[in-house]
Amino acid sequence: MKKYRLNNGITIIFEKNSSKSVAIEIMFKVGSNDESKEIFGISHFLEHMLFEGTKNRKDSREIANEIEKYGAEFNAYTSGTRTAFFIKIMNKRFEKALDILSDMVANPLFDKKKIEKEKKVILKEINMVTDDPRLHQWILFQKNLFENHPAKNPTYGNAKAVKSINRNIINNYYDKHYLPNNMVISIVGNVNNIKEKINKYFGSLKPKNLKQRKRVKEPLQTKIKTFVEKRKTYNSYMVLGYKTVSRMHKDSYVFDVINSILGRGQSGWIFEEIRNKHGLAYQVGVQNELEDDYGAFAVFAGLDKKNIEKARKIILQQFKKLEKISKNELEEAKTYIEGNHTLNMEDNFQAADNLAFWETIKNASLADDYIKHIKKVETSDIKRVAKQYLNNFYTLTTIEQK
Repeated sequence: MKKYRLNNGITIIFEKNSSKSVAIEIMFKVGSNDESKEIFGISHFLEHMLFEGTKNRKDSREIANEIEKYGAEFNAYTSGTRTAFFIKIMNKRFEKALDILSDMVANPLFDKKKIEKEKKVILKEINMVTDDPRLHQWILFQKNLFENHPAKNPTYGNAKAVKSINRNIINNYYDKHYLPNNMVISIVGNVNNIKEKINKYFGSLKPKNLKQRKRVKEPLQTKIKTFVEKRKTYNSYMVLGYKTVSRMHKDSYVFDVINSILGRGQSGWIFEEIRNKHGLAYQVGVQNELEDDYGAFAVFAGLDKKNIEKARKIILQQFKKLEKISKNELEEAKTYIEGNHTLNMEDNFQAADNLAFWETIKNASLADDYIKHIKKVETSDIKRVAKQYLNNFYTLTTIEQK
């Protein structure tokens, strides 16, 4: 892995391999956690708008066609802490991808009519998430889990804020955050002269002073929190979880291993107990979120409302069982992570996204040390972390069938 920095502040991460494709990801260190309540959802809105036309490419179809005519893949995503745009393309089309991405970043039109059109699209997206309990359950969980941290807000914002967004608001927000000195370009593939080519397409972008988000202190949870939303559904949906640690905390690697023990595939403890042994749910799993200044760990299940209490007890029993984990169970969890991580990193996009993620957290070089940290986790770490964090003060949100 090589790392460069351009004069305008762009950080370039490059990992060369023998692949026939190359993945290019543009990641901005800005997301929904940076937003004020008046403009909730603007980072996600901007993710959409960068595909809606530039000075050189008039609309989203022209941008999409120029990428897809080469059989390439493109997409984007927004999280609480970052916004990313990527293209995966044949090596020989590398500069074409750079041309398109740089045009999207440097020359977005933010056309008034397209802003109004995209509002309708995003409002439909919000409705879709609200309609789908498997998506909406996470909105409810985050909202109830966090008290002060902006992670309690959904990435898409809310209908009122989205409706109020206009071209001036978009331009002001874009000019403050979507800057070269707030940008990471991550590239994985078999290409050459990276720094020179990135400088050719992105070097003219002008840096500005960045205003950092004010960090919020999230209080410890000292009681059980529950929330129930009743709906006309055939299933109920429960999420039981906790606030945990940030990605740079030493215990974050312990949570990765606990996630493997409880949630891997069809052999994790939660799947085995809730689905295989007791037949309480079809969809069941574990989510482990570790970001730059917060963390969350949760178990989720779709089941009949009469089985919610039984599932709750089983979940808490599995957390307690972690305090008696064997060395063999620990080793299986660690070998799962090593194998799964290796397979994921064979995909150039996954590898590029992983490098960019670690760079936004602290430094891309930490990606190379990830498995070393996993291998250092001991049974005593699992027992300590389970006892300290996976305690009786959980948050339980339920979408309950009427």
